[in-house]
Amino acid sequence: MVNVGIIGLGKMGLSHFSIINAHQDVKVVGVCDASGYVLDILGKYTGVDTFTDIQAMFDSGNLDAAVISTPSKFHAPMVRECLERGIHVFCEKPFCLDPADSIALAALAQSKGLVTQVGYHNRHLATFAEVKRLLELGALGTVTHVLAEAYGPVVLRTKGSSWRSKKDEGGGALYDYAAHPVDLLTWYLGRPESVSGTVCGRVFSTETEDEVFTTLRWSSGASGQLSVSWSDESHRKMTTRISIWGTNGKIFVDRQEVQVYLRDAGLAPDEYSKGWTVRYTTELTREVDFYVRGEEYSAQIDTWIGRVAAGAVSGPADFAEACVTDEVLHAILNSADGGLRRLEQRQQTPCVQREAATSFWGRRRERSRRHAVREGRRG
Repeated sequence: MVNVGIIGLGKMGLSHFSIINAHQDVKVVGVCDASGYVLDILGKYTGVDTFTDIQAMFDSGNLDAAVISTPSKFHAPMVRECLERGIHVFCEKPFCLDPADSIALAALAQSKGLVTQVGYHNRHLATFAEVKRLLELGALGTVTHVLAEAYGPVVLRTKGSSWRSKKDEGGGALYDYAAHPVDLLTWYLGRPESVSGTVCGRVFSTETEDEVFTTLRWSSGASGQLSVSWSDESHRKMTTRISIWGTNGKIFVDRQEVQVYLRDAGLAPDEYSKGWTVRYTTELTREVDFYVRGEEYSAQIDTWIGRVAAGAVSGPADFAEACVTDEVLHAILNSADGGLRRLEQRQQTPCVQREAATSFWGRRRERSRRHAVREGRRG
């Protein structure tokens, strides 16, 4: 049994509370928030211990792990406090607003052997995970260009500011929205070499950007465009999609489906053929134990808890990987004058594969690899 504390009880904190409280291998032993009303309701109807002081919750001595879902500016100090006390951490995205904090905290977690994860839930959507599998198999050949987009109706009128729209608290559309497609790009292609030509536009906000457009380049020769707006009322809710071009075809993916065009299906799994193949999230998604807002939210928590139980320090969207996303976001922010920003090279912490070889996806990958070998022998 893993004893978990939840820090921050806004929309995401309450979602995490619901998911974790229903998990058979986890017990929520404490929640912390500044709102006495929320704490009173949870204490009355769930019996969980409530705290308004984070130090008091830490001092209770009951925590094995903690979920941090506070405004972004509090992530770095709260994560550090958890790590120094030997507590495993799940932190909502973005990890840190300053990549120097991200790098230092990733190193601290690694040195203490603690399990970490950042809430990049798109990695746990079956459609986006399927693209990762296809790229690892080389089905698309050499990737030449990518387009990453995210649009949604968050800020649609001039209004009073919240922590999300303050650059030093939430980071604006760049950190709140662009973080998701940027994380997918770094997951698929690794750390880019440079960012340039950034445009940060304001539509309604007075203190931060509502739109972000930029160009990324990788040392492999691949290029990419990022296009993000949280002031787009043509979308009912946030929509993230990725288009990828390669020497052997093209992939288009969002949460609903994966569209794949291949010139040659020799390196693709059995489910794919030459020409167009479309696969839907309904056929790709694995069942989760408890559904709140989307299966990806339960899947990411289940992954983190499983890693805590197994002591698996490296894993999907751990602090070491989240550092790369934070560095890219920082480079985008600092290239908003339209100039070019190069990402400094640094030693990367090795990461284990997303799943063990004995997992469902691991078995499918291995079966696809064997099929590719057989086809190669026939040729």
